[in-house]
Amino acid sequence: MSLSQVAGNIVGKRAKAARQKIGLSQVKLAAMLCVDYGIKLERVQISSIELGIRSVKDKELDALAKILGVTPNWLMGWK
Repeated sequence: MSLSQVAGNIVGKRAKAARQKIGLSQVKLAAMLCVDYGIKLERVQISSIELGIRSVKDKELDALAKILGVTPNWLMGWK
């Protein structure tokens, strides 16, 4: 089983779609996470999340949802 097939990594695909929909770059997203929520992720780590290589911590999930204008449930693929 590849990392991208792990159920917990559905967040990456949805985060990328939401980020692109609002025209936000990975660099800008990383900056907003740091400034607004004290979460220090580099662009490479954002990319790893979007590719399903890196999982997301609960604090990161909440912050991502707020910045991207979606709910944590949506990012997780829950209804």
